[in-house]
Amino acid sequence: MTDDMGMLYQYIMTGVQIFFGLYFFVRLLHKKMKFYYYLLFGGCSVWAVCSVQGAVIIGLGIFILSLAAAGILVCHTDWRTAALYAVLTVEIMQLGYGIVKSLSSILYPHLSAFDQKTVGLVFMLAGEAAALLVTGLCYGMVQRCFSDEMHSFHYGAMENQYMLLVFIPVLMIFIMDEYINSFIYGMVVIIDDGLESSLYTNHYQMLVMQLLGIASLFCILFAYKKLLHSFRLSTELSLLEQEEHSLNQYVEEAKARYDRTKSFRHDIKNHITVVKELLKGGKLEQAISYIEDMDDMAERMSFPCSTNNPVVDILLGNKLGIANGMGICASCSLLLPYPCGLRDMDLCIVLSNALDNAIHACKSMDEGMEKYIHVSGRMQGDFLMMEIENSFHGKGSFKRGTGLSNVKAVAEKYGGAMSIETQGNVVVLHVLLIIPQHTEYIPQQIGESAASYGRKKKQGGGL
Repeated sequence: MTDDMGMLYQYIMTGVQIFFGLYFFVRLLHKKMKFYYYLLFGGCSVWAVCSVQGAVIIGLGIFILSLAAAGILVCHTDWRTAALYAVLTVEIMQLGYGIVKSLSSILYPHLSAFDQKTVGLVFMLAGEAAALLVTGLCYGMVQRCFSDEMHSFHYGAMENQYMLLVFIPVLMIFIMDEYINSFIYGMVVIIDDGLESSLYTNHYQMLVMQLLGIASLFCILFAYKKLLHSFRLSTELSLLEQEEHSLNQYVEEAKARYDRTKSFRHDIKNHITVVKELLKGGKLEQAISYIEDMDDMAERMSFPCSTNNPVVDILLGNKLGIANGMGICASCSLLLPYPCGLRDMDLCIVLSNALDNAIHACKSMDEGMEKYIHVSGRMQGDFLMMEIENSFHGKGSFKRGTGLSNVKAVAEKYGGAMSIETQGNVVVLHVLLIIPQHTEYIPQQIGESAASYGRKKKQGGGL
């Protein structure tokens, strides 16, 4: 192969590797990148890597920096994530090529009886194809098994701390792998019969080391995935505990309010007697003043929202009061069965998370835009259907956070479902709950009602 052909081959194969790695890197970040950005970053990387002939570690460093730059500048991810995924992308490619290189070194001496130029060319092309195939399989496994979990986890400083824990061993594997490849396969001599041979090299051991390297990498990613999952569960548990504490306060406030109402009702006859005596005595102004005091007392004991459930009344009064204080037009037309098989705590989890999201969405809207929240709900047989409708900025998709996950969990607990509908600047959260008739038979009732609901859906029945 002439020098010009060798240079062309180097540029072509380096370009294939870099564009292949860049595509996986963008997929790993769950982002999209326009074609001309691929040409820009890929082309610059190919030129820079091929310019440092003989300095493999420098070329790999340039490749990593190029990937990280694309992640930060084009995909708009943070530098820690970009650095980790860039090293991971290049490391998987290095291990894939290392495995194929070791296999080629094992098989090549057994073909000495054939024409060496032909065998060398076939091995070179087949080796590149096999290396890309192995790398692609590893990329697919990472994308399938780990990427979604790693991408969906975002908790700020704690995430960065855990990311550092996985970045260090991944970087260590990368450095050691490159050192071994440079030391072993960099020391090559040409034997008289045309075969290449590395000094003092046991290619079987090298193959095992490469396989152990890729296995170690997947073990690190698996441990990282479990660590993220565990932290996410502990964070959600902490949020639920805080929420339960707040909801318990609502319960206590509701009980106190109803106790005051009970006391007022007990004394109402006495109040009426006093008013009668004042009117009989011709003391009209005093009677009117007394009635106004009674009216103020009754007003303090009433709820801004009346849903027939005292605990939910307190919650809605608190949340919608906050919304009104922010200039958000809040209204409620929700009527709940009381008592029923639905736990007050579960209803509060649904409504508190839904209203928190609605308030946050309205708060982030631009000045001058209409801001409103409307809570509604109705009974239909054993089904309770609630809707929380609110305005929002209308840009992009509605994000599902821990709060909506809790709403979905409650809906599924009662055999129901949760869905989100957006249209223009309006988002509507639909929550369906199936009310069990007897609390001691909740699991059985939920199963029967869910089956009935499924049959209705298949027959084309609406909610």
